[in-house]
Amino acid sequence: MDESTRQQLLINYFSQYVTDRRRETLERVLAQRTRYVTLVLEDVFRAQNSSAAVRTCECLGLQDIHIIEKQSSYEVNKDVLKGANKWITLIKHKEKNSNNTERCFAQLKSAGYKILVTDPAIDGIPIDQVSVEKKIALVMGNELEGISDYALHHADQKVFIPMAGFTESMNISVSAGICLNTLVPKVRNAHVNWMLTEEERQTIRLQWLKKMVRKSDLLEREFLKSIE
Repeated sequence: MDESTRQQLLINYFSQYVTDRRRETLERVLAQRTRYVTLVLEDVFRAQNSSAAVRTCECLGLQDIHIIEKQSSYEVNKDVLKGANKWITLIKHKEKNSNNTERCFAQLKSAGYKILVTDPAIDGIPIDQVSVEKKIALVMGNELEGISDYALHHADQKVFIPMAGFTESMNISVSAGICLNTLVPKVRNAHVNWMLTEEERQTIRLQWLKKMVRKSDLLEREFLKSIE
């Protein structure tokens, strides 16, 4: 049995345990999912900030979030997340004795992403002037030091949020929300292929259905035994 057939059989099987309304919601959300834009959190150490950013990404339809761990490990605040992390793909870069920012950037560039780093310096461009003709990875630095030197020197572009007050920067999760809410609608209205492929949808559809069904791993094992 090939993987595509296996996935479809499992989708059909798990669908019977999910109400019509939940299946309709799943398909509506899946149709809006994108990997054209992704968020990268570099060494963010406050759980409420990373959790709020993850929740924002899920609400705006992003599927992937990259987590770079250097001095700090990724932690969550469940009260802030509200379960948002169940529906997105977290890609962690946390190799010991390794430049995880470099590893992350190499992966993103090989996948065709333009890497944007957020920095308040005026030598960047305003976030609303960013071109969306190429896939975008938006990098946010940590709460104390901001973007690392490596990220600054190896990104494709620096971007900033125009400010009207005395304070030069916003909270990370707020900045992520503003930037992504600027970029994502722009992407959806552009003549670019921002939607998931059918193969990607099938994989995510099955993942989500399994999250909606109790004891899905046990049910899956029993079902696969029955069709062997």
